[in-house]
Amino acid sequence: MATITYIEPDGTEYVVEVKNGLSVMEGAVKNNVPGIDADCGGACACATCHVYVDEAWTEKTGKPSAMEESMLDFAEDVKPTSRLSCQIKVSDELDGLIVRTPESQH
Repeated sequence: MATITYIEPDGTEYVVEVKNGLSVMEGAVKNNVPGIDADCGGACACATCHVYVDEAWTEKTGKPSAMEESMLDFAEDVKPTSRLSCQIKVSDELDGLIVRTPESQH
């Protein structure tokens, strides 16, 4: 189980407990966190779960796969810390993770 903080562009925070093995996207959807639509259900096929990983966490979340990089081409306002939250699996190592949702998804 990991505590993940989702932050909206206006600074509103959602602190959520997410079970290990779920994705960061699933944690958001199950807890009604706005800004993460997940239209494709986590299949890495839509980019509606785009988040910015806090810089302190980029090494622990890893780099995007080639498929994820391709999908990020369809997202707006992509930054070096952009990830698709459906591709980040929750583990104890990610306890305290902070992600921000882009303005374009609100």
